[in-house]
Amino acid sequence: MPRLGFGAFLAPHHPVIEHPMLQFRRDIALVEHLDKLGYDEFWCGEHHSSGWEMIASPEMFLAAAAERTSRIKLATGVVSLPYHHPFHVAQRMVQLDWMSGGRAIFGSGPGALASDAHALGIDPMLLRDRQDEAIPIIRRLMRGERVTYKGEWFQLNDAALQLLPLQEDMPFAVASQISPSGMTLAGKHGIGIISIGSLSAEGLNALPTQWGFAETAAKKHGQTVDRKNWRVLLSWHIAETREEARRQARDGLFRHHNEYIHGTLQRPGSKPFKDPDQAVDMTGFGTGAVATIGTPDDLVARIKSVLEISGGFGTVVGFVHDWANPENTMRSWDMVARYVVPEINGYLNELRKSREFVVANREYFDRAKDAVMAKIQENPDAAEALKKTKSPMLSASASNVPDFEKKGTAAE
Repeated sequence: MPRLGFGAFLAPHHPVIEHPMLQFRRDIALVEHLDKLGYDEFWCGEHHSSGWEMIASPEMFLAAAAERTSRIKLATGVVSLPYHHPFHVAQRMVQLDWMSGGRAIFGSGPGALASDAHALGIDPMLLRDRQDEAIPIIRRLMRGERVTYKGEWFQLNDAALQLLPLQEDMPFAVASQISPSGMTLAGKHGIGIISIGSLSAEGLNALPTQWGFAETAAKKHGQTVDRKNWRVLLSWHIAETREEARRQARDGLFRHHNEYIHGTLQRPGSKPFKDPDQAVDMTGFGTGAVATIGTPDDLVARIKSVLEISGGFGTVVGFVHDWANPENTMRSWDMVARYVVPEINGYLNELRKSREFVVANREYFDRAKDAVMAKIQENPDAAEALKKTKSPMLSASASNVPDFEKKGTAAE
């Protein structure tokens, strides 16, 4: 199985209780922490309303994160294309690519919050068509073309970027919910996908059929798509035991659902939880669980299950949330890096084989001890000194010691 990439997705989803400046700084510190732990990607979203999601410019946030990191890829998750002139988007992404040393990933979407589109006076029915229209223009600009174009909501006159991306081919990706539209768009343009809908039970159940929409659209438009460029978003909180993970996550999860998902967004079908125990029970446990609240082993099992039902993808992206306090949240990401990543990617396989080989071949390695004892017994002083230490090596090779002792006596 190809190795799986691991990333994080910051919408962000922070309750409206904390100093914004400190929250921004802690989010930057999280990216730095993930970079040191070896995570592959970090995604950051764009939102303009709702209170809980206060990053308006993912490019600005990621440029700041680039100064505190060295290797992790920095992805817009996502730029809401209908809200921006495509030329400006291309310019900002190119600048981010240079400022990050060639680590930018351009993720785009139609806009997640209806309240954002309302504030900008954009008909929600136009959002996906605008995204579809903007993507090929941005790609042409990034390839160095001089573009003249006139559409219903933007135009370009002999427009060309004066600086192209540092990367020869900057990765593109589109956000995909439960509907086929995101996958179809990715297939049409031959680019990557980040499946955000997998955070819900409906989205997880739809994964087995999602990739087919991308492949069908790609074939229709003469493009190709690759599963290695498919990212799937999952939620988790990991601790040493299930009980500890449950205790750490329960209150924050309860607040997140009741105040944001149900109270602010008022998502269809959402119902408030009556208490934190019900929140954690229905979200992280049982056959209908949409999140993993438990141990590293629990997350390993969940990822393997999603890989199997989906047919495979390139990167699993963990959703960043404030269910637990900052210390336990950092610890959760640390445990995933230390125990889940190596288990999923087989980093420990050869170490385990090496250990098992030593255990299974004790007879051979005991002979090596005997060879050492033989040399010691050739020297009476060394043999007498070893006896006084009551070394385990002496008892382990006791069956051979008499012969060596006799040889030593004869020599005397």
